[in-house]
Amino acid sequence: MAPTTIRGNLIVIQRRAHLRSQKGFAYMWALMMVLIMSIYLAQVGEAWQNRIRRAKEEDLLRMGAEIKMAVKRYTENNIGDNPQTAYPKTLQDLVQDPRVPFPKRYLRKAYKDPITGDDWTYIGAPGGGFVGVASKSPLKPLKTANFPDDSQGFAEAKTYQDWRFAHWPNRGGGRR
Repeated sequence: MAPTTIRGNLIVIQRRAHLRSQKGFAYMWALMMVLIMSIYLAQVGEAWQNRIRRAKEEDLLRMGAEIKMAVKRYTENNIGDNPQTAYPKTLQDLVQDPRVPFPKRYLRKAYKDPITGDDWTYIGAPGGGFVGVASKSPLKPLKTANFPDDSQGFAEAKTYQDWRFAHWPNRGGGRR
């Protein structure tokens, strides 16, 4: 019976030695899994961020084009050809024309810049008011091609600030 006990103790000692050599392996395995998950989540986060930014770019192009058309309609409806009232002073003037006593709308609402979430930069008009808007964002655009025909120069833009949505009337050598 004694030889079995010694043999049993020998097996127990061998198992303990084997387990001691395995202790660091589980920790290393857990660290490797954390590292792999971190890399994966960083890539997913970057792709998600690009998707959100592209959606904001689409909103910027859509809202900018709407504001540009609203300014065009506003200037075409200039009452009495008064240069002081030819251009809107704010986006709110496009939502409700202050030149007439009844509701006249050129724009549904005064949009905020979708990239910054803040107000737009107004592009000044001769005689006061503004002819268009531009974003205040200094970020580089993701979109660099396939712009509408009326968006000249957008492909060469270095920042969103270079995307200018303006209506330049053809009066008196005005810029187009």
